[in-house]
Amino acid sequence: MDSRFIDVRVKGDSMWPTLENGSIVRFLRIDFNQLKPDLVVLSEHPLKKNFFIIKRISSIDNDKAFLIGDNPDPNASEDSHNFGRVDVRNIIAMMIED
Repeated sequence: MDSRFIDVRVKGDSMWPTLENGSIVRFLRIDFNQLKPDLVVLSEHPLKKNFFIIKRISSIDNDKAFLIGDNPDPNASEDSHNFGRVDVRNIIAMMIED
């Protein structure tokens, strides 16, 4: 098995309609220098230890990324609106499009 890839089961609706609850998504480990806005990424939660989140990069400034959920319901996603910008070193992988 190639360790560059991470398969993750989606829990919750924060990335709906892009990703559905229960679906399995493949991520590719990347260096934080490869990050850019609009990528869907797997990141360590900035406030919860050993907890990972799937979000879209809205913007990157000064090595900090603003991560958002795709769900148009503002109450459906805990993201940078709640916990602020995330250090890009917390982002470990990007979603692979089929």
